[in-house]
Amino acid sequence: MPMTTTTAANVQLLRDLYELVTGGEIDRAAEHLTDDFVANQPGRPAPTIGRAPWKEGTQSMLAAFPDLQATIEEIFGHDNRVVVRLRFEGTHQGPLMSIPPTQRKVTFSSLELYRVEDGKVAEEWVAPDMLGLMHQLTG
Repeated sequence: MPMTTTTAANVQLLRDLYELVTGGEIDRAAEHLTDDFVANQPGRPAPTIGRAPWKEGTQSMLAAFPDLQATIEEIFGHDNRVVVRLRFEGTHQGPLMSIPPTQRKVTFSSLELYRVEDGKVAEEWVAPDMLGLMHQLTG
């Protein structure tokens, strides 16, 4: 029988996930995801499935921005969905999508929607401001 969680527990799950990610604890953060976690992101031809691609993408971002901090500006839930509006800040110290490190401090936002299933994140739809980020790195 599937476990039910409260909206407050789902919101806390996402708060905990962001705290682990910005603390560099990727393996522990990935434990908050279902085995068949689905990531939907603009610009990708298809969703990615599983914890491994999520971990790879997250590690890549932290390699580019080792001091990356995520500030939750708004977070709320309804049923099994959680919406988060974030501000990310960090220093570009590693390559990102073929852009060599610039040592520039950047700030960008993201609007993200999550589906929670049995106390774990089962799916995400993320819309980071990649255009704004690229402009800061190359402008």
